[in-house]
This record gives sequence, C-alpha cells and structure tokens, in this order.
Amino acid sequence: MNLKSMLEEKLTPIAYKLATNKVLIAIRNGLALSMPLVMAGSLLMIIASFPVQQWKDWLKLTGIATYLWKGVDSSFGLVSLVAAFGIAYDFAKQHDVDGISAGIISIGSFITLTPFVQDKEQGMAGVPTKFLGASGLFVAIIIALLSTLIFIWFIKRNIQITLPDTVPPAVARSFSGIIPGIVIISAWLVLFAVLEASGLPNLHLLIQEVLGKPVSLFTNNLLGTCVVAGLNGLFWFVGVHGADTVHTFFGPTWTANIQANMDAFMAGKPLPYIVTNPFMMNFVYLGGGGATLGLVIVLAVLARRKGASKQAKALVPITFAPGIFNINEPTIFGVPIVLNFKLLIPFVVTPIVNAIITYTTMSIGLVPLTMAMATWTMPPVLSGFFVTGSIRGSILQVVLIIIDVLIYMPFVLNLEQGYKKMEMENGEVK
Repeated sequence: MNLKSMLEEKLTPIAYKLATNKVLIAIRNGLALSMPLVMAGSLLMIIASFPVQQWKDWLKLTGIATYLWKGVDSSFGLVSLVAAFGIAYDFAKQHDVDGISAGIISIGSFITLTPFVQDKEQGMAGVPTKFLGASGLFVAIIIALLSTLIFIWFIKRNIQITLPDTVPPAVARSFSGIIPGIVIISAWLVLFAVLEASGLPNLHLLIQEVLGKPVSLFTNNLLGTCVVAGLNGLFWFVGVHGADTVHTFFGPTWTANIQANMDAFMAGKPLPYIVTNPFMMNFVYLGGGGATLGLVIVLAVLARRKGASKQAKALVPITFAPGIFNINEPTIFGVPIVLNFKLLIPFVVTPIVNAIITYTTMSIGLVPLTMAMATWTMPPVLSGFFVTGSIRGSILQVVLIIIDVLIYMPFVLNLEQGYKKMEMENGEVK
C-alpha cells in the first residue's frame, strides 16, 4: 500500500468524522461567536499600551487609560460567557430544538457554577471577570454541552410546557424551556453546593486541573506545537479543514493563554505563555494552514517570467490576494495541494519550521510574546506589530516569509515544470 492509498483509506475517514462531529462543530461555532469581543478588547489594549511612553503617560494623566482597560475587561473578559451561549445554541440547533432557550439555560448554568465575589460592607455580590473571560472556557464548553444534552432529552420526550398555537412563538419557546431549565440549573446548583460544602475548589479550578493542565502540557511546549502544526497540515492535505479538526481541541487553551498574557501585561508582570492563539495564527500559519503565503509568492514570481505556464498565470489572481489575508482555500483546492504529493513535504514542514523559529526567538527574548489578538485575516507585518506591540514582531514575520519562500521554491518549481509538461502534451504550448 503506497502513501497516497494509506492516507486516503486511513486518515480521510477519521478526519471526516472529526470534521462532521456535532460536538466539535458546536464548539468551533460557539467560540467564533465571541470574536467581535476579542477583537474589540485587543484593539483597546493596543491603544492603551501603544509602545510610546509619552502616549501612555498622557493616557494615564488624562484618565483615559482607566476607561480603555475597562473596555478590555468588558469585551475580552466576557469570552466564556458568550461561548456558553454560542456553543449551546449551535448544539441545540443541530438537534432541531430551540437554540435560544438552550443558550439562555447554559448561561444560567455557567453563572450558577461560578463563585461570586462578596462585599459584605456594601451588601453586594458580583461575578469575577476572571472566570467570565478565557479562564472559564473549559467550564463554559462542558456546561454548554451537558446542559444542552439534558435540554434536548427533555424536549425530544415532550417534557415541557406546551401552549396553544395561538400563542406567539417567542412566548411559547420561553415556556417550553421552563421545566428543563429548572432541572438543569438546580442540578448545577447542587453540584456547586456539594463542592463548596466539601471544601473542594470550584468547578473552574477543578476543570483547569483535570483537563486544562494535560492539554496545556502538550500544547505549551515546542514539541506539542510542532505536532499540532503537522497534524493540521495532514488533515488539510486529505481535503478536511485542519483548523476545524485539530484546533478545536487546543483552541481554548491558546485563547486562555492569550488572556493570561493580557492580564499579566495589564498588571505589569512578565507574560507567562509563548504559545497562544496569535502565536499560531499570525506566525505559524502565515497565509493560512500550511503557511502557504510562501507558496503563492513563489507562484506569483514564476508566473511573471517569460514562458511561464498558463496554469500558473491563471492561479496567481485567485491565490495571491487571498493569501495575503490568510485565506488559502483557493490555493489548497486550486493549485491543488489536496492529495498533491509534490507539495506534501513543504505543506507539512513549513508551519513546523515557523513554529520552531518563532518559539525560539520569543523564548530567548528577541521578540516579545504575544499580548493581543488580531483577526486571522490581518496581513502579515501589520499583524506582527499588532499582537506583540513591537516592530520586532513584524520583522520576525518578514524573516519567516523569506524562509517559507525558500522552502516552497524547489517544490513549486517542480510543480511548474509539471504544468508546462501537461500543457505541451495537450498542445497548449507551441
């Protein structure tokens, strides 16, 4: 059995099952729902911490800095709360039940299991933003999925309050969620009380120990990061969305890491994590999965040469501009990269090389660690400055792009020869 047959017969079915798994789809879509908050918080952080001391002094003097940091807490600090709703909503919709009711119950469950901060002098209680932000993501995911499964069980068995058809749908939906909502929130309340009465840590801390630490031990080191980058490339190679398949497992950890870096930055402490969401998206995957920006640059240069193949010239307009914005589906399916063994090695190896170089330069202090989130479509050089707050982040991206071009170059040259040979055989070249 050759390598191509093995990948098609062994890896493709696994990748397909993961890519179509309802739980993973719900987690992916639910986390994506919080992206506007993440971007708003990151932008406010960049404004508040722009690396010009006179600017920061002025913001502090005028009091504007206080409001900017409040904006950070009020946006990025609500990621888990939004995820609790979004995951439950999407999971319920996939099972053809009311997503809004499921999402609201999930939020209630999440808050129920989150310890309050008490102010006895003022007679007030509040929810700490620490657990509403990325630190609470693991609990948000688990609560959203389990609460929604229970909600689905009730609805599918018609254990709900049913109102006549004359009642407005919005009102009817709210009543249908009363019975499962009472049961679900009461169950989580009992769990919270048991943990507290037993002197055990709250569920957030328990989950971080049970799930968070094993995952972080794998992803917060260079070897684990390289494995994840390689698996992402292999899944893309067989035609399955690598990020949706692999990153669903590790994305919450990377998001929690960037939140921890942001918190440390605001507190004036050293940033604790190298591997974060922007580390992967803005340095490892330059141009998208497989770090294909290097590929499209080489292809664009070759297409300008005299005697270039017609296919190369046709591919440049549909691959180069999207590639600059890290959109590489046209490259993956247009070149194509899927099951094209001429490009398997650079497609898998290039992100790993990027990970090694980025991890090394950040670990020895040549480049600052990431402390903000950029949109995945933000072009390199600009995103490097945005996520690190330093021009050194941009310089690193330029160096990585040059290296990626050099890695892809011999393979793309070979690919171009294949294009020209095929065109000659078809009589397209005279």
